[in-house]
Amino acid sequence: MCQTFFDTAAAGMGLCARSAGTRPARRVDPTVVDVMAELGHDLSGRRPSPLTTELAEWADLVVTMGCGDSCPFVPGTRYIDWDLTDPAGLSLDEVRVVRDEIRDRIESLIVELTSRPGPSKPEEGTDGY
Repeated sequence: MCQTFFDTAAAGMGLCARSAGTRPARRVDPTVVDVMAELGHDLSGRRPSPLTTELAEWADLVVTMGCGDSCPFVPGTRYIDWDLTDPAGLSLDEVRVVRDEIRDRIESLIVELTSRPGPSKPEEGTDGY
């Protein structure tokens, strides 16, 4: 959800995101696929990826969701932890609440990022978030 919302909201701004987890599932939760489809986003072909040190090094900002010590730490990289409910196993209505909270946080993050000075670690002309 996060990368999809980020990519949509940051389109044309030179910002990019990658989604990953410390213990990624084999597939995107079917309820997450359903609630994202309600907004016109097709996640059915997406496959969760692991959060690696290399990916954290690529980013200027790493947004975590409660991974604590299992997240790779890269000195000089900014970290934000969002306390969000894991949507796995939740009802459709509960996942909608999580989806909407993620969308709102992403939109606020993009406002913050676009009002700040340039990136500290540019990657081929783009910022990594």
